[in-house]
Amino acid sequence: MIASAKSSARLAGLKKLLTHITTRLLPDVGFELWDGSIIPSNLPSDAPILAIADEGAIAALVRRPNMHTFLNLWVTARIDLRRGTIFDLVSRRPKVRTRELVKQFDKRLALATAAKFLFVPRGGPWPLDKMQGDTALADGSEAANKNNVHYHYDLSNAYYELFLDPEMVYTCAYFRDWNNDLATAQRDKLDIVCRKLRLQPGERLLDIGCGWGALICHAAKHYGVHAHGVTLAAEQFEYAKKKVARLGLEDKVTLELRDYSLVDGSFDKISSIEMFEQVGIANYPTYFQTVNRLLKPGGLYLHQVIALRAKEYERIRRRKTPAMKWIIRYIFPGGMLDHLSMSIANLELYGFEVHDVETLREHYARTTRLWFDRLTANRAEAEGEVGSVKTRLWLAWLAGSSIGFTRGSLGVFQTLASKRVRGASGLPPTRDGLYR
Repeated sequence: MIASAKSSARLAGLKKLLTHITTRLLPDVGFELWDGSIIPSNLPSDAPILAIADEGAIAALVRRPNMHTFLNLWVTARIDLRRGTIFDLVSRRPKVRTRELVKQFDKRLALATAAKFLFVPRGGPWPLDKMQGDTALADGSEAANKNNVHYHYDLSNAYYELFLDPEMVYTCAYFRDWNNDLATAQRDKLDIVCRKLRLQPGERLLDIGCGWGALICHAAKHYGVHAHGVTLAAEQFEYAKKKVARLGLEDKVTLELRDYSLVDGSFDKISSIEMFEQVGIANYPTYFQTVNRLLKPGGLYLHQVIALRAKEYERIRRRKTPAMKWIIRYIFPGGMLDHLSMSIANLELYGFEVHDVETLREHYARTTRLWFDRLTANRAEAEGEVGSVKTRLWLAWLAGSSIGFTRGSLGVFQTLASKRVRGASGLPPTRDGLYR
C-alpha cells in the first residue's frame, strides 16, 4: 500500500511537470504515460506524442541525463513516438533561443519531481551498454579498419536493400530536380562523378571504398573504363562480385577485399566517395600519400566527404559533442569528420592541385530523408533482418543526419583535384559539358 501511494505521488508530480512543459515550452507536443493518460488532454489531433512506458525510464534519466541513457530507452521503445515522426517532433520546437526556453522552465518544480524518482529502479534492458565504439581502434591498421567497416557495412545486404536505391548507392544523391525520386538522383550522382573525372574509354579507374559496386559498374558500362574497386566489407564484396557477373562486366571490372593502403598499381582516375570519414585524423598522411602514389601524373582524383564547419570542428576537437560521441560509439566506430579547408590543405600538402569544389549539403538532407522514409515504410522487414534495436537506432541516426544537413551543421563536398604537374593541367577551360 505504501509503495502504491509513493508510485501515485511520483506519477502525479510528473504530470504536473509535463503540464508545465506543454503549457510553457512545448505547446504542440504531447506525452503519454504508463497509466494511459495523455498530457495535455486537449492535444491537437496532429501533434506528436512522446510515450513513456514505465517510471524506471524517468528514474534512469534523472540519474544519468545523457544521450546514452536516452538512446537506450529509445531503442527499447521505453520512450517512443506514438504519433508522427522525429521530423514532426523537431518541427514543433518553439522558434526561440534555448536560453529563452530555459528562463521559462520551472527548475524548482523539475528538481522536486526528479527527487521522487531518484531511487526508483531503472529497469531494463540496456542493449547499448556494450557496443563496438567502446573498444574500436582508429590506428589505421588493416585489422582496425576492417573491424570498424565490418561493424557498419556487414549488417545485411537485404537490410540495406530496404532503404537504398536499386543500385545500392550509400552516399549522397544528386538531385537535378528536388522532386526526383531516389533512384533517378543516385543515377545522376554516379554520372556527375564520372563526368567530373572526365572518364575516357580504356582508362583505369580506382574506386576506394567501392561499396556494393555501383560506381565501378556504372563507369565501366557507360564510360568504357577498366574499373577497380576496393572494400573491406565482406558482404559488400560478395554482392559486388555477383553484380559484376550479372552485368557481364568481368572483363571491365575487378574487385579486391583489401585495405586501401595496400593497393598496388597505377590509375588514370581515382574516386573516393564518402569513405574518407572512417580514415581517422591520425591517418590522413597515409591516406593522401597512398592516393598520390597510385595516381598517374596529371590524373584526376574526386574526393567526396561529409564535413563539419571549421568552427564546429575545432570545438569538437577539444571536446566531442554528445551527438558525435553516439555516432562514433553506435554507428561509425573509429570515424571522424574533418572540414573543407582541412581537405583542401591536405590535398595541396600531398601533391595535388585543387580545381573545383561543389557543396551537396541540401542534396544530402534530401537523400537521408528519403532513406529514413523508406526504412520507416519497410520497418517490419528491417527488424526481421537486424532486430528492432538496430533498426530504431538507424532511424534515429538517419533523421538526425537529415536535420543536421538541413540546418547546416553538417556539409558534404565534392572536390576535384589532379596530381600536380608543371605546366598545363590538361583540363578544359570551362565546366561546360559537366552539367547538362
